[in-house]
Amino acid sequence: MPPTLTGSRVPRRTAGAVGAVALLALGAAPAGAADPEPSLVLGRIAPIHGLRPGSGFTVPTSFTNTGTAALDKVGMSYSVTRGLAHTEVPSNCSRYEITDFDEEPSRSVVSCEFDRTVRPGVVYAPERPLALKALGRALYDELRVTVGSIETGPGDGASEPVRGTGPALKLVERPAETSAAGGAPASGRSAATVKVTARNTADFRVSGARLKGRAGDTVPLVVKFTNAGPGWVLREIGAGATRIRLRMPAGTSVTKTDGFCKSLGSGTYECGTAQAWIDEGGGGTYRFRLRIDKAVPGARGSVALAGQPRPFDISKANDTADIVLDATGAGSTTGGGLPGTGAGPALPLAGAAAGVVVLGAVVAVRRRAARRR
Repeated sequence: MPPTLTGSRVPRRTAGAVGAVALLALGAAPAGAADPEPSLVLGRIAPIHGLRPGSGFTVPTSFTNTGTAALDKVGMSYSVTRGLAHTEVPSNCSRYEITDFDEEPSRSVVSCEFDRTVRPGVVYAPERPLALKALGRALYDELRVTVGSIETGPGDGASEPVRGTGPALKLVERPAETSAAGGAPASGRSAATVKVTARNTADFRVSGARLKGRAGDTVPLVVKFTNAGPGWVLREIGAGATRIRLRMPAGTSVTKTDGFCKSLGSGTYECGTAQAWIDEGGGGTYRFRLRIDKAVPGARGSVALAGQPRPFDISKANDTADIVLDATGAGSTTGGGLPGTGAGPALPLAGAAAGVVVLGAVVAVRRRAARRR
């Protein structure tokens, strides 16, 4: 089984399919060398836009040995996010899957090994580009290409590599692209991330809620955000996939806030997502607890999508929903009654009755005192 290029995983973008890029870039540099320059450098790879879901495509790649010594063996890996798929795996390559991890979405990786001499200053490329396909969920995706001379295992969270069965992929020279001075292609790096977009849509939607209770009650509020697809959505790593804005019904106060939400003041809350991506069919549930301080007739709040623009979302009718509160109790009466105290038209009678009781008690005390004299 040919070794792979990814190295041990760490919880950032250098993890998984890209592997230990710093180590890969060192090539055959001796241990302890001070700030060695990369010895293998990729050529520039242009972004790919406008693919149709279900269509195939290829990405030509090349690299240059910018070091001073020849290398006997090199490797290249091709990592794609979940909207893309490898359609072939040559026999000198292995394929494995990496589950999502910290800030990284799941990926599928094909890692290839080339047993041939790679001379300094020469441009090399696979004899044919590796074939890929845009799946039905493709929308915003990434392809990562890495070249290196250090082979390691696929790392934590990866499936067992499976050797390919297709015709072996050879590495060939590109003499016409080799400069007289042996200069590297324009990328200057041993790893590159390429944006790949498809002509697809995703339907972000929110659900509201109907609450019921009496003044003084504390009631649960649950609202949901869903990506109804068909595309999955990958945003910039480190940013949420979207944001949800909630406005609470009048007469309520929040006693418990969802962990992904923060108060903006005046009964308004904004909630984020756990990751920078949302799978098709995925989403989030946000849970609050509200105290009904006062029963306000017709009290309504709202939940709405907010945050980054969503050019992929053409269904706008489900971007907002109502939070309806049906509250009962003294707070819903008229005439200036006090909320939650039972105040209303019966108050004068209750007060009069209390006065009679007090007066009777005073008279009885005076009578007992007179008898003692």
